[in-house]
Amino acid sequence: MDAKERVEGAVAHFADGYLCSQSVLLVYAEELGLDPGMAAKIAAPFGAGMGRMGWTCGAVTGALMAIGLRYGFDTAGDVETKELMYEKERQFLAAFAARNRSVVCRELLGRDLSTPEGLEAARQEGLFETRCPGYIRDAVEILGELL
Repeated sequence: MDAKERVEGAVAHFADGYLCSQSVLLVYAEELGLDPGMAAKIAAPFGAGMGRMGWTCGAVTGALMAIGLRYGFDTAGDVETKELMYEKERQFLAAFAARNRSVVCRELLGRDLSTPEGLEAARQEGLFETRCPGYIRDAVEILGELL
């Protein structure tokens, strides 16, 4: 899958009803050795800023999971691999924030999704349809450069 297909695939997943975190991880899952169904389940709690709390953007957390699959370590004490992973994470976070001014969902949307009023306002204003696809695109594009 090329970069354009990945971006389009992630945005299509979101349009189909997957969360932003799932949409980003799903387009990298198989390549990184993770079953797509398992990827969707793992990423599910991270949508809407982690459990709809408006914290770290789901597109960001989905990307960080992909970075972990590619660069993460599985041996305690593997300092070299851990440092490489942290470097890739920092590069991703800096690039995403440079494009979008933040990595925090409530700041990106301008609404606090952890409150019924904030969630309803985001829905009424169509923020999930108008803003989130762009954040998903950015996350997938940046990942394409890092992975």
